[in-house]
Amino acid sequence: MHPASNTTHSVTAGHPRAFRFSMIMLLALFMLFCCRSSAVLLLPVPANIERIEGHASLRITGEGGSARSKFTFLFQLPHQGRIDVSDVWLGRTLYQIIVDKERAIFLLPSKRVYWEGDEEEIIDYFMGFQLNLDEMISLIRGKWEEKDIESGRVENQESWDLKRDEKGRIREGTRGVLRFEVKEFLSGSRIPRILLFQHPLSSGRLKILRIDFNRPVNKSRAFSLSFLAGYKQVSWEEIEKILTDEN
Repeated sequence: MHPASNTTHSVTAGHPRAFRFSMIMLLALFMLFCCRSSAVLLLPVPANIERIEGHASLRITGEGGSARSKFTFLFQLPHQGRIDVSDVWLGRTLYQIIVDKERAIFLLPSKRVYWEGDEEEIIDYFMGFQLNLDEMISLIRGKWEEKDIESGRVENQESWDLKRDEKGRIREGTRGVLRFEVKEFLSGSRIPRILLFQHPLSSGRLKILRIDFNRPVNKSRAFSLSFLAGYKQVSWEEIEKILTDEN
């Protein structure tokens, strides 16, 4: 009986050590995963930016209440952009925006319909106020070109008045009744992490969750509009009705 008892005792005594070791390894893997997944700025900001890709959250508050969403974005400089907007709770795609050269498309993939119009109008629905794609790219990369400051794509539009902090980073900007403020920058860079917007008709908060630069992409696939052959073009009133019914 004694040998059997000793064997049993040895296994029982060793089990807590094995359990503790397993828990430590699981905790280490969990922390490693969290650290990797929490990285927002994936690479140092390059001197020459050709593409900007990332993931962000957006909250817009207006006369009709408050709305939250998440979106992915891909900007190919100088003037191509793709934004995929999804529901913050269910993760379903709500709509997509593609701006390619002189065309701006607002898509509802679930209904296979689209509307084509001015990029300022499309971004107005997305952000709650009019911006062109150049201005949106400037906001997210934290660097403004003279043409973006002058905002020449919008007729009779005022220029941006930009203010910088002690490090030379753009901290806030005003154009007429529209104002933005950078509440937080990414890792000491000029890239905003949290942007606040204020407009008489709405206010908003945009938070960058991940951002990367100059990753290789298939540009013809990302910005191709050939798939529109399988979509139906509709009026903006029809788009709004579908979005209202789905919400």
